[in-house]
Amino acid sequence: MASEPVFNNALPELVVVSGTASGLGTNIARLLTESGVRTIGVDLAPAPEILSSALYSHVQGDVTDEATWEGIVATVNSEDPGTVGLITSAAMLNVGTVLEFDKAAMEKTMSVNFIGTALAFRALLPLLIARGGGPIVAVASIDATFAEQQLAIYAASKGAVRQLTRTVAMDHARQGVRANVLSPGPMLAGLFERHMKSATDPDRFLSTRANRQPSGRILDPAEVARAALFLLSDASTALNGAEIVADGGLTTSFDFRTGSEGASV
Repeated sequence: MASEPVFNNALPELVVVSGTASGLGTNIARLLTESGVRTIGVDLAPAPEILSSALYSHVQGDVTDEATWEGIVATVNSEDPGTVGLITSAAMLNVGTVLEFDKAAMEKTMSVNFIGTALAFRALLPLLIARGGGPIVAVASIDATFAEQQLAIYAASKGAVRQLTRTVAMDHARQGVRANVLSPGPMLAGLFERHMKSATDPDRFLSTRANRQPSGRILDPAEVARAALFLLSDASTALNGAEIVADGGLTTSFDFRTGSEGASV
């Protein structure tokens, strides 16, 4: 007689995802709906056609506006799901050294990337706690730990997201909340593409960056989305305040030799 499978990767009944209009957020929302999960997306931009699912609803709003999150909380309460999860992937990236950012530009990046995440946490945490807990996945970046030229303000904002999430994990662990960090490396999505287009030679930029990856290619955001769903699922209950670095091995070594530099590999 066959035994019941012991590997469990159940997902929450309803998940709120920020930044669903493009890139990683779109891929996360699509994967959730394809997995049968009721998904509420939020973004300044309209929902892409790829998310036309009966399980998906889109809130076109600013993640830095408290009213946006109040509306989402009202929607979740009206549906009253048994379990709730949150993924924060909304972000902005502007290229330049600190000398090229005025105060307003610094504040805008911090507002979207950090304040937007903190407001999402503050809004959704009571819903999770009322249900005995639930998972939170905050999308940071490898730039939250490692410096990258011309991304000083972006890196600082993602470092703030990383530490916010880890501390929230400790503050609310006894209430059943699991908050983990997903730190992607380069992906063929909006932020990386924006950085690439700012280069004097975008094709050379892409080729050089891909060659730095141990696999020789830039990750597809769909691959990173699967890592997000792992952190959201019951398969990751042993993780709290942890960080999953989804960069294809880029930061595993201080240097990846391809042979083109004359080294013996």
